[in-house]
Formats: sequence, C-alpha cells, structure tokens
Amino acid sequence: MSPESKKLFSIIILGVSFMFIFTAFQTCGNIAQTVITNLNNTDFHGSGYTSMSIIYGVFSASNLISPSVVAIVGPQLSMVVSGIFYSLYIAVFIQPATWAFYTASVFIGIAAAVLWTAQGNCLTVNSDENTIGRNSGVFWALLQSSLFFGNLYIYFAWQGKTLISESDRRTVFIALTVISLVGTVLFFLIRKQEDTKAPGEEDSANEQVIYFPRSAQNKMTRAVAAFKKSIKLSFTKEIMLLSVTTAYTGLELTFFSGVYGTCIGAVNRFGSEEKSLIGLSGIFIGVGEILGGGIFGLLSKNNRFGRNPVVMLGIVVHFIAFYLIFFNMPNNAPIAPMEGTDDVAYMIPSKEVAIFCSFLLGLGDSCFNTQLLSILGFLYSEDSAPAFAIFKFVQSICAAVAYFYSNYFLLQWQLLIMVVVGFFGTITFFTVEWEAAAALVARGSEYSSI
Repeated sequence: MSPESKKLFSIIILGVSFMFIFTAFQTCGNIAQTVITNLNNTDFHGSGYTSMSIIYGVFSASNLISPSVVAIVGPQLSMVVSGIFYSLYIAVFIQPATWAFYTASVFIGIAAAVLWTAQGNCLTVNSDENTIGRNSGVFWALLQSSLFFGNLYIYFAWQGKTLISESDRRTVFIALTVISLVGTVLFFLIRKQEDTKAPGEEDSANEQVIYFPRSAQNKMTRAVAAFKKSIKLSFTKEIMLLSVTTAYTGLELTFFSGVYGTCIGAVNRFGSEEKSLIGLSGIFIGVGEILGGGIFGLLSKNNRFGRNPVVMLGIVVHFIAFYLIFFNMPNNAPIAPMEGTDDVAYMIPSKEVAIFCSFLLGLGDSCFNTQLLSILGFLYSEDSAPAFAIFKFVQSICAAVAYFYSNYFLLQWQLLIMVVVGFFGTITFFTVEWEAAAALVARGSEYSSI
C-alpha cells in the first residue's frame, strides 16, 4: 500500500469511527429532551437542554487544555479514551438518575474537547494542501452518515407513539451504547503518524524512541508549549475573523441537533406521527450533511473558485430554511410543555415543509463545516492541534450559550440571532479566504482546490 493510500485509509477509518460514535451520540441528543419529558420516574429532574449546555460549556473550557493532552497522550489514545466517555454518557439513559446525568455531562464535555482536537490533528497529519479538501469532505460525509442510521430506527420504532415507554427507552439506549463502543474500538486501526513518514524519517523517529525515550519533563514541556501556542494563536487576525464564522456554526449546531427536533415533536397538529417525525427529521439532516460533504469534498479538485462560493451557498440555504421554519412552526414550540402545542404560526404546520427544512439545515451546515476544516488545515498544516482546539472552543461555547437560551427564547428570537451572526460570519470567512488565496498565488501555487 502506497503512503498516499495509507493516509486515505486512516481518514476513512477516522470517519467510520466517528460515524459509529455519533450515530449513538447525535441520536441521543436528538431525542434526549423528548425522552426526558416522557420519563415516569418522578425522582429524575434533569433537562436535555441544560445537559447540552453543560456539555458545550465544559467542552469550550476544556479546549484550552486539549492540545496539551493530545501532545502528551497522542491522538490515537486520546480518541479511544474520549470514546469510552461518550459511551458512558449514553448508558446513563438506560436507568436515568439526575446526579449521574449531569456528572456524565461534565465528563463528556472534557472528552469531546480532546476527541475533536485529536481528530483535527489526525486529519491534518494525513493530508497536504492538495488533499485537505478531499479528506475533509470524506470525513464529513462519513461522520454525518451517523444522522441517518440512528434516526431511521427512531422513525420506525416510534411510529404512532405519543408517549415513550421505559422498555422503548432502554432498548434504544442499550443499542446506542454498544454502537458507540464499536466506534471506539475502531480507533485502534488508525495508523500512527510515524507510519506515514518516509522510511528514512521513520527510522530516525524509531531510533529516538528506542535510544532517547522522552521523559515526563519533556512531555510536560510540550504540553505547556501547546497551551501557550493556543493562547497566542487566539489573537491572530485570521483566527479572530474565523471565530465569527465558527460562532455561527455553534449556534446552528444547537438548533438543528437539539432544538428543531424538539419543535417538531411538540406540534400536536402533526398528529400521532409527531414523535416519529423527530427521527425522520434527523435522517434528512443527515442526507443534507452527506450530500454536502460528498459534493464539496470529493469534487473539490475541480473547483477553481475556492471556498467562498460553498460558504455563500451554505448561508443562502440556511436563510431559506429559517424563513420557512418561521412560517411553519409555532413560536412557542421550543419551550412547549409535555402536552405539546396547538398553536399555529403563519401557515398550517406542514410535515413536508418541516422535513424539507431539515434537509436544508444539514446541507447548509456541511457547507460551513467542510470549508472551515479545509481552511484551518490549509493555514495551519504545520501544527494543527492548537488551531482546531480554538475552532472547537468558540463553536462549543456558542453552542452552550444557545442551549441555555433555548430554555427561554421563543422560536423567532432564536432564528433572528442565527441570521445576524450568520451574515457577519460569512463576511469574515470571505476576508480570510481572499487573503489565503493571495498568499497561495504569491507562493506560485495554483489556487484550484479547496
């Protein structure tokens, strides 16, 4: 197998591993609030929105130290340990207890920061400026396939149900826990960084490991250096501009992964299908994500116009989705009680429009995320971990804020916030991309791939 094939193999295994873990986690997040409101156990007083707010809040803070953890432990082991914590969080729903639910939320927040920093490192190590667009798209398409499988089960299993029984809940979450553990085990198949180096470099690296093993002090030095670099990088012009775009992805991530499914499940006018429609919504979000990842990743080499047209498509698609959701969904849907809502917005709620909006949300999200992964991998190819840590720090802190206000804000205000931040985020991305294009031309390279 050629070095290039080995790198692509590692990218595919990385994507498949994330697909299994997030089949479990994203399905869990999509149905968590609905499941919690249907719990018969009066001792449980948790909130799915609050849990997600804790996860993303801890996630954001943990991104400050995650490059140091990855520097000490290594990306592969970091992802394995993080995957175990994802599995434990999902397992909590088998027999929910309030203290375990919120404690697991804290631990998974830490694990998520380490997991995504290690993922960014693994993606960059196995890519170069000619393959980063393709590899970002392949990874994103595989990752977002997770939205399809879990939600497909929810759609069929919950067909015609208005309440979720204890037996239904346990069956779902036992299956999701096992799926998450399978993805965790697959991380062991990813080839380590040394495997992708030239033979001479590999021998040199092995020689250093054999004859001059790194001491704990040297590892700590690397960890401190990674932390300092993250802080320094945070105040560069490129990162500050991209942070606005990243902030938008955090807000819309919260909306499509947690809030929108809850809205659909709360609309009584959808009849007995309201709960199963949550699963169908997740499936079409996944279809949009996979389509976007596939097109903008696999066809990237034929794109002579860079990343900006893809991001422009993403914001236009999202604005259309927000407009339709505003007209289709009742304003109080995000915060409706267990009984749901009988309110009507500006049109009679349409299941077809609701599901079409799910597809648009997924397609637009893939436009932004594939291009952010691509431009970060391009700008910081030499040392990617701090850059990806900052990306996830900003994204997750905005997601935490969004999950918090989702407990209180009506639908119209949530949509308005995303429109404003999305508009400015698109402009700041354009600015960074134009500068990256100019720098590439100055180096004498052809600007023909994203």
